[in-house]
Amino acid sequence: MASKITIIGAGSVGSTIAYTLSTQDIASEIVLIDINKEKVEGEVMDIIQGTCFRDPISIVAGDYADAKDSDIVIITSGIARRPGQTRLELTQTNVNILKSITPQIVKEAPNALYVIVSNPVDIMTYVFSKISGLPENQIIGSGTLLDTARLRYGLSEHFNVAQKNIHAYIFGEHGDTSFVPWSCAEVSGAKMEDFIEQQRHNGKLVKELDKEDMIQYVRKSGGQIIAKKGATFYAVAMSVCKLCSMLLSAYDSIATVSTVMHGEYGIEDVALSTLTLVGPKGAQGKVLVKLTEEEMEKLHHSANTLKAIIDQVEL
Repeated sequence: MASKITIIGAGSVGSTIAYTLSTQDIASEIVLIDINKEKVEGEVMDIIQGTCFRDPISIVAGDYADAKDSDIVIITSGIARRPGQTRLELTQTNVNILKSITPQIVKEAPNALYVIVSNPVDIMTYVFSKISGLPENQIIGSGTLLDTARLRYGLSEHFNVAQKNIHAYIFGEHGDTSFVPWSCAEVSGAKMEDFIEQQRHNGKLVKELDKEDMIQYVRKSGGQIIAKKGATFYAVAMSVCKLCSMLLSAYDSIATVSTVMHGEYGIEDVALSTLTLVGPKGAQGKVLVKLTEEEMEKLHHSANTLKAIIDQVEL
């Protein structure tokens, strides 16, 4: 089915999302918008000139009016995180940028599903939900989708098992208070500890999993990549494109994306990531899993950390 996706922001993340979408069959139309007109025109030229190797697709450097009738709008605009800088230090600057963008894009594409990628993504998702006037089901933050991918990669390397067979998730903030609810982590239906025991019984050498090292790997990956190459954009682009395919599919999927909480796990009025049902109608609510007391404390700590920042932000 033909679909139109608009991307706001042609920086490293936005342009890489546009390129990645151009290599897949998710969208038939892509609109890339940026305040830097020359930059966005150059990105589109570079991407469109490689599309002769795929089925025809429309990719244009546009303005807000060109977003009309978009199925999905992806917002990536904002100042990039610098080496050593936390996502939360970006907050007020990027909130101000979002406040200037929101009325312009919502006017043109009021029925689109909105994917918020700009950091700090949980706060940006919350702010967008408060200022856009759109129903909350249309608003989805990329949340810990990338963090979960990093976790699954780390676990697949540790266990030497394909990532698709690992079902483990990152909950909470996309940032330093994120955590793994290990109580519901599985490898092909087997609890993590049971899997390790079974593999050892089968004669395979499986090292004990250092859970603290694993969560630190997930939390610090973004900062390490930024320190080494200046920005992260490949993996986040893949994550966002996967989310777009979920939103355009015939059936709902479950993903760790950021949406505003309304009493789930006893948490109100903040956006963060837990398992969420997403599909062609957007976010359809949280899928609640039983957490241990320690995991509940970590989730509430993450929520309270975000709320403390929101309290300091001028909306």
